[in-house]
Formats: sequence, structure tokens, C-alpha cells
Amino acid sequence: MMSILKKRGWVLGVILLAIVFPFLSQNDYFLHVLTLSFIWMIAVYGLNLLAGYTGYLSLAHAGFFAVGAYALGLLTVKAGLNYWLALVLACLITCALGFLVGLVALRTKEHFFAIYTLCVGYIIYLIIDKWDSLTGGVRGLIGIPAPANIGPIAFDTALSQYYLILFFLLLTVLVMYRIVHSLSGRTFIAIRNSEELAQTIGISTMKNKLLAFVLSTFFAGLAGALYASFIRFIGPDIGYITIIFDFLTYLLVGGIGTLAGPIVGTFLIVTVSQSLQFLQDYRMLIFGPLLTLLIIFYPRGIAGAFIDWRMKRSLKKSLALKQKKRYVEPQAKSDTEKRIKEG
Repeated sequence: MMSILKKRGWVLGVILLAIVFPFLSQNDYFLHVLTLSFIWMIAVYGLNLLAGYTGYLSLAHAGFFAVGAYALGLLTVKAGLNYWLALVLACLITCALGFLVGLVALRTKEHFFAIYTLCVGYIIYLIIDKWDSLTGGVRGLIGIPAPANIGPIAFDTALSQYYLILFFLLLTVLVMYRIVHSLSGRTFIAIRNSEELAQTIGISTMKNKLLAFVLSTFFAGLAGALYASFIRFIGPDIGYITIIFDFLTYLLVGGIGTLAGPIVGTFLIVTVSQSLQFLQDYRMLIFGPLLTLLIIFYPRGIAGAFIDWRMKRSLKKSLALKQKKRYVEPQAKSDTEKRIKEG
């Protein structure tokens, strides 16, 4: 019971810190960077659901991120739709594309799956880059509107957009928690651990893998749509393959297959990389080796290492209690026997 209360205390503390941060720091640059990191976290959560909990590493995630961004941009700029309707449609369009890609991609396994999705992501990038009449090509898409007002609440300032994206991040974490601890989440984990064993006990692996893939693309599309409305300008570079490797780095450092991993990894890397900006191009000479050492010594990431440490500590405590119990019980029994004999 106490461990549950402590866990909830940590969660509430982090949420409270995120809420009061704009009042603690009056620097607009920090607010901008933190808002962007919230968007990356949402995208990384989608990747974590597929790679961390289902065991399929998709390298098309940046492409689906770009699809969500361009879908919202085109629906608002060229079609003139309301922002919130365009946001919903952007997520649905990304899911529909993810469903079609997943039908083919999930018939492959391991590195074949990764190679296929990498090709899909690059094809999406090429379509965005070359289809000038629709996407604007290398010129990009300009004039994407900010989120529309909800009654008296406006989202035309950096502070209001910070809280809006924070709301979507908290909603993403809640939904991801519910998914992971549901029957579907246990099914995803069973497929990750052994797909053949999951099939033998009657799990429809293809159906569940496709569900995980579509859900993963949904979060990527949502993050892309939020990115488009926050930056107000998008270009084809947001779908380039380097973006997916950034997402993977965030996930691996934070902890793949953990709920806290996307937040920890994204926040840590974004903070460290921004702190080393004064080194310009040389910052990678420091950041690269640090990242390599972290992955070598903590293969499950920072959150995974913390979970392992906590499990080892609880195991040591339980073993110590058992040993103490084994010592106390014979001692009490012998004392009782002595009293009986003396009596």
C-alpha cells in the first residue's frame, strides 16, 4: 500500500512541477523547448507501444509523424476546416495509412520488418518532398493556424499552447497506462516474449500486432498534428529518417518497454543537448560517448535500471525477512519447550 502511495506521490509531484514550471521560469525559450519535448514524448510513446511492448521495431514512425502534421496542415490551410475537426481527421488518416502498411509489414519479422518499415518511411518522405502541388515540396507548408478557441479559452500564446500540449501528453500517458495494464496490453507482451507460444495458447497474433501498429501510428499522427499547429510551418525534413533515430535514442536512453521511459529519455536528451549548444558542432563529441556508455551499462535505459534496482532491493528485503523468521521461530520454540520442562 505504501509503495503505491509513494508511486502516486512521485507522479503527482512531476505533474505539479510541469504545471507550475512556467511560473518558476520566465524564459520563453525554455518554455518553447519543453513544449517541443512534450510533443516528442507523445510520438515516442507510440513507438514504445510497438517496439517496447509488442517487440516490433518500426522505422516508419517519422513518416507517420509527418503524415499527421501534413494532414492537419492541408486540412486547415487548403481545405479550410476547423482545427479540432482537422486534428481528429489527421489522426484517423494516419491510422488508416498505418492499417494498410501494417497489413503488409506485419507479415515479416525481425530485421525484415525493420527494413520494410524504413523503406515505407522513406517513401512517405519522398512523396512529401516531391509532390509540390499538394505539399509545397521543399518550400513547405506555411500559415498553419493555431488551435481554435474552446469557448472563452484561447490558444494563441506560447503559455496556452504549453498547457494544451501538456494536457495531451498526460492524456497519452493515462491511455498508455490503461492499454499496458489491460488484457490487450498483456497480449502484446505475450507476443513480444514468444509469438509462437502466444499462438499455441490461442492468441490471434496478427490481429493484435495490427492493433498495436495502428495505435502506434495514432500517437505518431497526434504528435505530428500538434507539432504542425505549434510551429505553424512544416517542411519535408520532419519525415526524414534521422527523426526516427532521434525517437529511438529517446526511447533507448529512457527505457524501452517502460511507461516512464519516453518521458525520462526525451527530457534528459533534450536538456543535455540544449545545455551543450554553446559547443556548436563539437557537442556531439561529448554527447555521443555519453550516450554510448549509457546504453552499454544500462541496456534497459534509465527507467529500466531503476525498476531493476527496486526489484533487487525488494527481493533482498524479502530474503532478509525470511531468514529472520527462520531464526526467530526455532528460538521461540526452544524457549517454549524449556518453560514446559521447568514447569
